[in-house]
Amino acid sequence: MNDNHAREGEFHGEPAIWLRSGGYEAALLPAIGGNLIAFRDTLSGMRFLHEPSAEEMDGFRARPMIHGIPVLFPPNRYEDGRFRWGGAEHRLPVNEAATGNHLHGFLYDTPWRVEEYGATATESFVVVSVAVDENHPMYAYLPYSFAMRLRYGLGPHGLSQQVFVRNEGRETMPCLFAFHTSVNAPFAPGSSAKDCRLKLTVGERWELDGRMLPTGSFRPLSAEEEAMKGEGVYPFFEPMDNHYTAAAQNGRNRMELTDVRAGATLVYDVGTSYKQWMIWNNGAREGFFCPEPQISLVNAPGIDRPAEEIGLFSLDPGDIWEETSRLYVKRT
Repeated sequence: MNDNHAREGEFHGEPAIWLRSGGYEAALLPAIGGNLIAFRDTLSGMRFLHEPSAEEMDGFRARPMIHGIPVLFPPNRYEDGRFRWGGAEHRLPVNEAATGNHLHGFLYDTPWRVEEYGATATESFVVVSVAVDENHPMYAYLPYSFAMRLRYGLGPHGLSQQVFVRNEGRETMPCLFAFHTSVNAPFAPGSSAKDCRLKLTVGERWELDGRMLPTGSFRPLSAEEEAMKGEGVYPFFEPMDNHYTAAAQNGRNRMELTDVRAGATLVYDVGTSYKQWMIWNNGAREGFFCPEPQISLVNAPGIDRPAEEIGLFSLDPGDIWEETSRLYVKRT
């Protein structure tokens, strides 16, 4: 029997597309950045993403960055809100007073269009898109025309995530992209954060200055960070707002969060196009943290290092970049 379903509904009063497949369900908010706000195992009661409660919705709408899976384009911080590309200087609004930088781009709160949703014999799915051109508010700061599409599919093997970007303009554009994925720790009913072990395929840690911008140098990894690369570590061992290179293990670039009490591991396999990781754990306050797969280094256009090394690349007119990721659960 096919129990895959996709429907229009609400999430705490906000229009949503709900997906169901077997014991999984997920919800996406088209009007708030195409944010995949919920991914749940209804049979076990596990909730894998940091969801806003009904009481938190007003705060979420005002700052939709730390719940679900927000889209960052361009991602993270840019010094003084400026960077040079193709001989031109782009000036982004300074929206982080503490550092004097631009933070997180323009697409995490903009409305996305629902292209289609439905169900097949193997999954339920939703496709949303956004078109940036001279009529989009982002164009005033980054004058490039492009189309972006997200497709989420829910099936017996968890949640697939496909991102597609096409340069629709006449100028070569930078491809600057990340997800600000927000994961619950713990994610299982009855567990505590102390039951959780985090593993992340990081390589080296970038040194950040007082404005949270890379200096271009690396700093040594601590014992806990080395454990994060290997057997895993308590996710809140210290406050983290850290930036790392990605270093694939066994051909895969991913986060694993294991609940040793529940005997379950949440895997977030992001693909090898993401050359950097950010990780932020809300000042080491238990409850959730953000493992953020990022194409390029923070402030990449302003860093004097080889473009290939820092994940900085361009899309010529008509070029396409796409990547596929997956969230799924392994049980021990």
